[in-house]
Parts: sequence; C-alpha cells; structure tokens
Amino acid sequence: MFGSGVYSGKRMKSHHELSRYLQQRAVLRSPLLIESFNSIDRKDFVSPGLQDEPYGDHPLAIGAGQTISQPYTVAFMLELLQLEESDRILDIGCGSGWSTALLAQTAKSGFVTGVERVPELLELARSNLKKYQFDNIELQIAGKALGVPGQMFDKILVSAAAEELPQELIQQLNPGGIMVIPVQNDMVVIFKREDGSIEQSNFPGFRFVPLIY
Repeated sequence: MFGSGVYSGKRMKSHHELSRYLQQRAVLRSPLLIESFNSIDRKDFVSPGLQDEPYGDHPLAIGAGQTISQPYTVAFMLELLQLEESDRILDIGCGSGWSTALLAQTAKSGFVTGVERVPELLELARSNLKKYQFDNIELQIAGKALGVPGQMFDKILVSAAAEELPQELIQQLNPGGIMVIPVQNDMVVIFKREDGSIEQSNFPGFRFVPLIY
C-alpha cells in the first residue's frame, strides 16, 4: 500500500528470483527475512488478473484504490524493524496480507495482529493467508481508534502515510520496541527507550497512500 516512487522495471520469474534480486540490491540482508521472502510467494497475494507479473519490483493494484507494495520498499521497511522470532507485531493496513505473511513467517514464535480499514481487503487477506498454515496471525477490521488500544507490541508496521507522527501508536509500543511508519514523504523509524522517550530517524524520498483513521 505504499511505494518509493523509483521502480526498476525489472521482472522476475519466481519469488526466489525476487529474493535474490533484493539481496543483490543490498536491501534484503538479515537471514530471517531472506528465509521469509524465500518462503512466502508474492503471487499468492496479487489479484488474479495480475498473476502473470507478480514478481516485478513495483506496486500492483489489489482493489479499493489500494496496492500491494513494491518489494524493495517492503524489504526496506521490514529490515528497519529489526525483527526477532518472538516479536509481537502490529501490522496496520495489511491489505492483501503479503506483509502480514512475511511478518508471521519471520516471527515464528511471536504473534502478528493485522488491521485493515477496508472490509473487502480484510476478507481478501483472510483468503490469501489460508494458503499458508499460520497459527500466529489475527486479522481484524480497524476501529475508530488507530491501532489496537489496550494492547502492546514489540514492533509496529504502518503501510500508509500519516500527516504527523501518531502518539497513540507510540503508546502501544513496548519499551525497546520499534515502529516503522511513513509520515508525509519520509520513512520514519521510532525506537522507544526503556524510559518511554523516543529516538527518531527519517529516510526521505518515498511516497505513500494516506493513512485514514
């Protein structure tokens, strides 16, 4: 549901080739994520009419005005999360379920809560994720409040651009946790210190669909 706006145009023939391409571009580096990209097939999460080009490094429409994200951008964001196998993760804007699947495959002994505001996309994600035998995923429709108030997470991934940094999501982040969120045209990484203060890093030059809540 987001992209960098700089697309290579390169088309791969399999998710293994896509994984190798992302490694060659030095955006996919950690062994856990490499294994996840090799295990989760992007083709399982694209629209049927686009299944002849599921491995290109560009976004693809999934309906409701939304897209499955550019692989380079997804890998970049997931690497910034510094994922661990035991992480409890919140995936906001889970779309067709690809990012949710990658997160769940990486955090095998953890848990992923996927939240989506568009009902038909939530059902699409449910259907797509049934192709895999995950027992560490819960999907839910987004409520009036952002995120899942009352729950705490080690990692938070947001797949749409906020106008400003949402404080309510910082409140849902455990001490020592990391959130990756687009804010306007920046990719923003938030690290929450043990005392509750935050450390922020910005990566400019991205474009995203707006976060609606």
